[in-house]
Amino acid sequence: MKIVGKGVAKIDGLAIATGKPLYTDDLVPANALTVKILRSPHAAARIKAIDTVAAESVEGVACVLTHKDVPQARFTLAGQTYPEPSPYDRLILEDLVRYVGDEVAIVAAADERAAQKALELIKVDYEVLTPVLDFEQAIDHPAVVHPETDLHCNFDIGHNRLRNIAATHKVEVGDVAAELAASAVVVEETYYTQAQAQAMMETYRAFSYLDHAGRLVVVSSTQIPFHVRRQLARALELPASRIRVIKPRIGGGFGGKQTAVAEIFPALVTLRTGRPAKIVYERRETFTATNSRHAMRFKVRLGADRDGLIRAIDVECLSDTGAYGEHAPTVFSVAGEKSLSLYNKARAVRYAGHAVYTNKLPAGAMRGYGATQGCFAVESAVNKLAGALGLDPSALRLKNIIRAGELDIYHNRILGSASLDRCIERGRELIGWDEKYPSRDLGGKVRAVGMAVTMQGSGIAGIDTASAEVRLNDDGNYTLLLGSTDMGTGSDTILAQMAAEVLQTPLDAIIVHAADTDVSPFDTGSYASSTAYVTGMAVVKAAGELREKIIAAAAGLMNAAPAEVTFDGAVLTGPAGDRLTLAELAQRSVVGPDRRQLAGYASHGSPVSPPPFVAGFADVEVDKETGKVELLDYVAVIDCGTVINPNLARVQAEGGLVQGIGLALYEDVRYDERGGLQTNSFMTYKIPSRKDVGAIRVFFEESYEPTGPFGAKSIGEVVANTPAPAIAHAVRNAVGAWLTRLPLTPEKVYAAMTKQPKERTCT
Repeated sequence: MKIVGKGVAKIDGLAIATGKPLYTDDLVPANALTVKILRSPHAAARIKAIDTVAAESVEGVACVLTHKDVPQARFTLAGQTYPEPSPYDRLILEDLVRYVGDEVAIVAAADERAAQKALELIKVDYEVLTPVLDFEQAIDHPAVVHPETDLHCNFDIGHNRLRNIAATHKVEVGDVAAELAASAVVVEETYYTQAQAQAMMETYRAFSYLDHAGRLVVVSSTQIPFHVRRQLARALELPASRIRVIKPRIGGGFGGKQTAVAEIFPALVTLRTGRPAKIVYERRETFTATNSRHAMRFKVRLGADRDGLIRAIDVECLSDTGAYGEHAPTVFSVAGEKSLSLYNKARAVRYAGHAVYTNKLPAGAMRGYGATQGCFAVESAVNKLAGALGLDPSALRLKNIIRAGELDIYHNRILGSASLDRCIERGRELIGWDEKYPSRDLGGKVRAVGMAVTMQGSGIAGIDTASAEVRLNDDGNYTLLLGSTDMGTGSDTILAQMAAEVLQTPLDAIIVHAADTDVSPFDTGSYASSTAYVTGMAVVKAAGELREKIIAAAAGLMNAAPAEVTFDGAVLTGPAGDRLTLAELAQRSVVGPDRRQLAGYASHGSPVSPPPFVAGFADVEVDKETGKVELLDYVAVIDCGTVINPNLARVQAEGGLVQGIGLALYEDVRYDERGGLQTNSFMTYKIPSRKDVGAIRVFFEESYEPTGPFGAKSIGEVVANTPAPAIAHAVRNAVGAWLTRLPLTPEKVYAAMTKQPKERTCT
């Protein structure tokens, strides 16, 4: 291959580095109204009365909207394919507020100063209610987060609002109780993963206007333009045909922008006033009034025989979905699906539990989407099992992991591709496992290593689809039309590489256009690690169709059969030696009454979601006096099938690993006793800097996925999963005690260390 597999530069890399791309806020019309939201100061309250007279009298204020002024159709903000599995439990504004930061009123004014002044003049009389703040006490709590009777679910997700249960899920294969009873060794532990903020550079923002035909146009920093259109249509009670959504350059999302946080508010203002309107979330709002990773509790039991074969895996999970249930059932299910599927030698597996409502910030999508949390729990338990058996944890995994051609017990499907065994073996070598495991006492500090493995998916099997169109332009170049979103990942580049490879043309001959719901072919959006795998296959099919049309068109001009014409990407050659350049064909294809522009179009959805794999190895140093953990080295060996662009894949991996390191050591969404968010700025919410993450080394062990474009699978999410369990394992080997609650702060490590000061190894 000439282009696929090569580490070419991002097609927009230089432009981004020099500040040339236009982001959402750069495109706002000069006369746009500024939209601000009045937010609840209470975790749970009913609005008894709201007075907006003084606010409406402020000079420059165009409108003030309360729950009495908005449509009353319930909806979900989860960016998911229709019919969404997440409950329709939201209104645009409601007389019941469910967390500190929930929307109370919308103000639109000529400028920010007038909007802010109007916010301060709104008077609200609240009946303060008892909040549900502890997710472990949410089920059957005296306070009900969602007492309304018009809440709707498209599927039976085990929703029970009166018990504060947003979703219930259970999968069981085999007889777990019997296999645990027959196991020679059983380990049991409870693990906690905290909420984590996506912390993207560009906060949530959108603007709207009416076009010349009176249609609503919404420009948004979003991962899901087509889903946003559907959500707006439902919430605003408009036909979707009256709405257009445009996604310009997006400054990061990490799953947060798979939830349509901001778009409804300016859209509603534009419909009411006829004027353009914009909303830009401050950083504080982005922390307090959007969404985060789900906090979870896992109760894990593993049973194995004396030889180290895992016989049973039993996981009970409780997930905190916060005030609303967007993504509640799906994040919950993925936490088990992507963790238990790794160990297919087990004879019985069970994953069950609930996602519950609380009066806290709603949880949503974040890179890893539940697999990150489940990986921490199950991999920590596997490391504990290795200690109980006296086995090297890498050897234990090599006995038990799923391999290509084997049956996935969780899904009852044959795995098409995997090189996880080679990932483990290479990672051991690169980290120096045999020399360093488990720990070395350096006097004032202890140095130790730990490991974990993980898997994810590539798109959502049998549900999500993507489409692509490739056009041959009259000058011989191509336009690639996409509905997916490049969030800085370089997806536009790798999709262009795929098209260029099929068409045998230079990369700079491909013009990429994405995403505009009026112009782009349908795509569910960039989430679920779907872009390279699902959208990529659509691009390959569309480019292949166009290539066939190019050859057929040339054959017609040469009075030859298509099979007799060869095409090297630049010149078409007929059987008699006739030659026609692509540029000449392109021009002739659009000239004349019977001509038409040549284009290829394809849609793709997959019945399977082939998993990428990672083996992660951490080398840490723990200070005996303070409990501070310093990550010295992290090695990740990745199986993402064929690597389409090694440079971009490596950068993707490094970014995901850093987010996983943040989950392990630093990041924690914390609340006060009244439900107010304490970590509402980068002064109080710590994300790792370059100095905090030590050496990060990324390597690839390619496999070939037969259902993927050029054998590729995904890489975007899987890389976030292994740092937390691998670092926790290394810390355990250093201090002799298991830490089961993230993040691993110095205080927690020191407390664990002083309780068991003499135990240093896993044996």
